[in-house]
Amino acid sequence: MYLTEKDVRGIATYARIGLSDAEVAAMTVDLNSIIENLKPITEYDLRGVEPTFHPIAGLSNVMREDRVRSGFTHDEALANAPAEQDGQFLVPSILGDAGGDR
Repeated sequence: MYLTEKDVRGIATYARIGLSDAEVAAMTVDLNSIIENLKPITEYDLRGVEPTFHPIAGLSNVMREDRVRSGFTHDEALANAPAEQDGQFLVPSILGDAGGDR
């Protein structure tokens, strides 16, 4: 099964990727090359092999339960700040002089 330029345009549209005509042609060649390189996988006899949907079977939720906990106080949050001004972190401006001390 190989992809046509029409297929690649459809995939690009679905993925919201703008491709020029030259890019569509190049992408068609690249994707078909990938498909060709994966062809040996289809030669394995996989009858009776159950599909694996998750590499670690039996896990349904690996996230911890959400719990409300107290956070830092304002003073604790600023305790290790390298610089502070008017009760806020003072950081260097990345857009030029913002009128701050740093």
